[in-house]
Amino acid sequence: MPSTKEIRVKIKSVQNTRKITKAMEMVAASKMRRAQERMRLSRPYAEKIRNITAHMALANPEYKHPFLVRHEDPLPVGLILVTTDKGLCGGLNTNVQRLLLARFKKWEAEGVRFQASALGAKGLGFLQRLGADVIAQTVQLGDRPSLEKLIGPIKPLLDAYSQGRLGAVHLAYSRFVNAMKQEPMLEQLLPLSAERLQQTQEERRQYSWDYLYEPDARSVVDELMVRYIEALIFQAVAENMASEQSARMVAMKAASDNAKKMIEELQLVYNKTRQAGITKEISEIVGGSAAIA
Repeated sequence: MPSTKEIRVKIKSVQNTRKITKAMEMVAASKMRRAQERMRLSRPYAEKIRNITAHMALANPEYKHPFLVRHEDPLPVGLILVTTDKGLCGGLNTNVQRLLLARFKKWEAEGVRFQASALGAKGLGFLQRLGADVIAQTVQLGDRPSLEKLIGPIKPLLDAYSQGRLGAVHLAYSRFVNAMKQEPMLEQLLPLSAERLQQTQEERRQYSWDYLYEPDARSVVDELMVRYIEALIFQAVAENMASEQSARMVAMKAASDNAKKMIEELQLVYNKTRQAGITKEISEIVGGSAAIA
């Protein structure tokens, strides 16, 4: 049985750990609210550019953007993996990686090669351990998503698809549902599916006007398509950052609660050990007195 001194040291250590996890829980809760707000503010822009892009793509049937063209030949596929830079956020990254492993096995069985772009240190490490062909990467994204940091890593995949060197581009990230739930997602980014550009009757009436193009319709559609894809990736990064802070808050709260329970159990063991020591000393004193008498 450990001594009372060893138990006191253990209690002090767990108490110090609990202070850290409690502080991290409060910081994550504060960052989560800001991340959720940024995520919600980016949605109207993504929806607006989606509607305009859909209308202009349909309004110019004589030109079909490369992002809308489906490549039938067996070509490599591209993957944009969005993860966190830091850990201590529960199974957030693990869930996305598990989803990707299942898809990787399917691609391997079909003989499909893939190229990847990593947004986040955890995803980069995962792809490197798999021996994947990582053609672009960026880490240390911070707590606020920045489109300037995202354009560089995603551009090689977008250009490769436009040039017909990739059969599809997929996007993997964690979608924010609520503070307690984050859902791993693996979506097809390119070619753009009809569902992504589908408009309701109200949206068709709202965006039914004719446009004057400068310099020409093709240039405008090309620029809009790129901006729309960038908006989708920016939204995915914003969702992933909100998911990260939520998962970290929940994980740190669970760690703090477990530390509290451990302290209570150790305190009980300490009291029992101390009481046993006192009882032993009393018994020795009484025994010694009886022997002298």
